[in-house]
Amino acid sequence: MTCNIENTQFDSAMELLITNGFNGIADAVSILMNTAMQIERSRYLKAEPYERTEQRQSYANGYKAKSVKTRVGTVSLAVPQTRDCEFYPQSLERGLRSERALKVALAEMYVQGVSTRKVAKITEQLCGFEISSSDVSRASKSLDDQLQSWRDRPLGQYSYVYMDARYEKVRHNGVIIDCAVLLAIGINPSGHREVLGVSVKLSEQEVHWRDFVSNLKDRGLHGVKLFISDAHGGLKAARKAVFPTVPWQRCQFHLQQNAQSYVPKRSMKSDVAGRIRAIFTAPDNEEALRLLDIFLADYKDSAPELVAWAEEALPQGMVVFTMPEKHWKRLRTDNMLERLNKEILRRTRVATLFPNTASCLRLVSAVVMEISEDWITGKAYLKMTQ
Repeated sequence: MTCNIENTQFDSAMELLITNGFNGIADAVSILMNTAMQIERSRYLKAEPYERTEQRQSYANGYKAKSVKTRVGTVSLAVPQTRDCEFYPQSLERGLRSERALKVALAEMYVQGVSTRKVAKITEQLCGFEISSSDVSRASKSLDDQLQSWRDRPLGQYSYVYMDARYEKVRHNGVIIDCAVLLAIGINPSGHREVLGVSVKLSEQEVHWRDFVSNLKDRGLHGVKLFISDAHGGLKAARKAVFPTVPWQRCQFHLQQNAQSYVPKRSMKSDVAGRIRAIFTAPDNEEALRLLDIFLADYKDSAPELVAWAEEALPQGMVVFTMPEKHWKRLRTDNMLERLNKEILRRTRVATLFPNTASCLRLVSAVVMEISEDWITGKAYLKMTQ
């Protein structure tokens, strides 16, 4: 009987997650926790519902409604009662004490696709029952199909495209390595942000970036007026190869950071940072070039390595002046991607180590797909009309 309840309730929870994605997590948590508490009560009573047994030590006495606010939404619970009033579900106590851990367990079970052994350990500790390997496989397959469809969806016109990479630890051929998670965000004609693509590669070498950027083009990406990114060699080469005529804006934030490594004295760092910031925030390109010339002349003798670097690098951060002025503030840096990366990290750091690249791609895709859909239906990031 317990097994049948478990299977039925698990299927219901799984259907919610497949249908509603992360929006269905709260309902799925409710189903799983209610099922866990029912099973725990049966174990306490030493009898299944309506079962006659000499070992029974009390009787079920209905349920008490309880609502709990969590990070995944309000979870509606039906706490099982017993006639002797001695029973309190430990799974609920642990869940309330460690709501974050419960969310992590769900993320691992339904998104990461970890090993059956690890899933069994997690569910035993948090909910009191195991999930079979076939259940995990079925859940992963359904989710993978949905995420792959989203990653392969047709694209269209995007005026601005931001690209960046972050790293996650993944086990590959028996060795733990840092795999590159490649990301691209576009600004569509309505001014809304949208995650255009995500991919997990073994590195940021040109071959991997070119495959990623080519995929964006093959899916219909066009009308790009500006790319915004850091100056990673593999990304630069791939962008030039696939979109050779599209201008590129180097992230001003990263330029500011890179400049500090060329400053010979600590006492000069603050002044150099302020002068570069003044160049980037100039009212127009002409004034920015004037300030750049003065900067190069002033540091020619005291910081020759800084001048040699700045002469080539700083103009790469001034391409934004060729775009509409009202867009400058949003186009100066790829900080938007940095914020997205922080949100990804918040979700992935609980995994610590992914068993393979597919597992990493699954979780990251689920996270950015959810965020992207919120962006599309939310407030516009840029005002595109005149």
